[in-house]
Amino acid sequence: MTDNSTQTSNNAVEAVSSLKDKFLKIINSWQLKVGIVLSVVVAIGFLSFFWSHMVAELGMKAWSKSSGATPIRCMIRDTNGDEYVSCSAILNDQIVPLECGSSIFNVGCRINYGAAAAPAVRQPKP
Repeated sequence: MTDNSTQTSNNAVEAVSSLKDKFLKIINSWQLKVGIVLSVVVAIGFLSFFWSHMVAELGMKAWSKSSGATPIRCMIRDTNGDEYVSCSAILNDQIVPLECGSSIFNVGCRINYGAAAAPAVRQPKP
């Protein structure tokens, strides 16, 4: 009876040792290391590409919450390099064009009427 118990115990130890060896072989493989490095590079690439969009969405949602508007969407990227992303919201059943900051140091939005804005009124000179 002790031989059977000892043999079962030895088989269990061998199975654990075999699993440990397989695990260490996987951990030490170059394919895993290359896969992890490539995954990190791709994740950093996606984060850097979508960063301005995520910050602009954060600003648009904050602006919408404070103004009582309904946020719609933001563009993916800053297309003209002014560190603002174009966004839209609905306020009083009208679409409001916004420019939201794409930098974490400039979170917030400003209303962008663009060409639809009324020209500045000049005061006549006396």
